[in-house]
Amino acid sequence: MADHPVKVSAGLVASLRNSAPHGIRDAGVTRELWLINSAYAAGADQELKACCEWLRSKDILEPAIDALRSARRPKPPTLAEQGLAVVRQLKNLGSVVDLEGAETKQQLNVLEEALNRLAELEAQQ
Repeated sequence: MADHPVKVSAGLVASLRNSAPHGIRDAGVTRELWLINSAYAAGADQELKACCEWLRSKDILEPAIDALRSARRPKPPTLAEQGLAVVRQLKNLGSVVDLEGAETKQQLNVLEEALNRLAELEAQQ
């Protein structure tokens, strides 16, 4: 294999080896597939970091670099955001299916407000 500037550190190799599942089907994947996926992700993260550093060296503004990182590594929705999505789906169903009156609608509104506040708190952290 040709020499390449992206190198896997011994620490990363040890970390992946130690955290890989050992059972034949632990976590629903084989150990080999888990290692391949994890190594691929680590390489992609290293490449993104190098791209961000290159952009910094060209005096690209930090908000643009942050936008690139966010676009390439979007965070999965939090539990509060997932809950809000469910509540909104239920509320939309309410126009098609009777959700047993005003009390249920009020309960959904309370749940939605609580999840909104939780999502705001999570965003501040």
